[in-house]
Amino acid sequence: MNSNDAILIEVEGVSKKFSRSLKQSMWYGLKDLMSAFLGMNRNRSALRKGEFWAVKEVSFSLKRGDCLGLIGHNGAGKSTLLKMLNGLIRPDEGRITMRGKVGALIELGAGFNPILTGRENIYVNGQLLGFSRKEINEKFQAIIDFAEIGEFLDSPVQNYSSGMKVRLGFSIAAQMEPDVLIIDEVLAVGDAGFKIKCLNRIREILKNSAVIFVSHSMEQIAKTSTSIILLDKGKIEYHDVNVIEGVQMYFSKFSSEKFTKFGDEVEITSFNINDREAIGNSIPLKYGEDLHINFKFRSLVDLEQIKIVILFSDKNMHQLASCNSGPIHLVGNRDEEQSVKVTIPETSFTIGNYGVTVIFFRYLPLSYQLFLSTRYNFISEINVKTEELTNLTSLRFKGIWEV
Repeated sequence: MNSNDAILIEVEGVSKKFSRSLKQSMWYGLKDLMSAFLGMNRNRSALRKGEFWAVKEVSFSLKRGDCLGLIGHNGAGKSTLLKMLNGLIRPDEGRITMRGKVGALIELGAGFNPILTGRENIYVNGQLLGFSRKEINEKFQAIIDFAEIGEFLDSPVQNYSSGMKVRLGFSIAAQMEPDVLIIDEVLAVGDAGFKIKCLNRIREILKNSAVIFVSHSMEQIAKTSTSIILLDKGKIEYHDVNVIEGVQMYFSKFSSEKFTKFGDEVEITSFNINDREAIGNSIPLKYGEDLHINFKFRSLVDLEQIKIVILFSDKNMHQLASCNSGPIHLVGNRDEEQSVKVTIPETSFTIGNYGVTVIFFRYLPLSYQLFLSTRYNFISEINVKTEELTNLTSLRFKGIWEV
């Protein structure tokens, strides 16, 4: 068998249960230890009072070159599964087989001794990963170069910021090139530039490693993963190589308001994105596709000149891009419906859930005053095989306006 075809991670029917009560959990744990000591077999598949399945009957396998995107809402069982994969807790059912050296980033700062310096922690962590001092020496300069913490290398890790801990932890795990790399949401910390650097590094080490990647950023998942698992209440709801489909199923689980509104001097009567009604709906948009926004509004007060700004933001309300109309002279009377058409050519949204916020400004001498803000939602899709990683923050789109 070719070494690249060898299975590095094999998970077979793995389940894990917990008790909701700490006292009850400690009592069950003591009883289980006594049963094991006395050689008594217990039915581990049965739930006792107060117990629940955090992970139930999960199976998958990965070989070199595979990157599994593990997604799901908070409490879906992702962290529990990763702790079993890393050997921190034992499954109640099933079997886990890990082959080769395993590097794991499943908790911010995990594995670091806070009173040791960054330099000392590099050697400690490298040895925990199974590498010799000679191998660590060979990788040492590459680690500190990637982590970009040179001036703090000999400072205690307890003085590091969360971003610096992520830089050092990821750099050690990635530069030592383990056979298996497990990453749990730690890339949510730190600046956008370093996140992109890390994701590109993951792509490089995939040639010789298997990666399990947990993130709430669907853009990161889509651009890195070769397959995807969607967990819900500890069970696999979706498992396939069609990453986009898994991401869309993830998004479909989050219900949201039809729209949010601030201000009452203008009423938007219809709002369409790419000829589909956007109020209460998610509109799919492909990467590089023209974005057509058509909406109608009526003024409830007397207005002569307004300015309209369209803002694009992510699901966390972080602004990503904007489009500005410039001054608009209204025609018609108060309460009369006005139409606006905006075309934004070749949009560059990567995969994710986005909001469109329409803001109206009333003209005042030498300035404009905000008097309405309304937000709608849409979904963007990308071709995960061809798109490059980019930082899209603060783009200014050049829209073609018709009023």
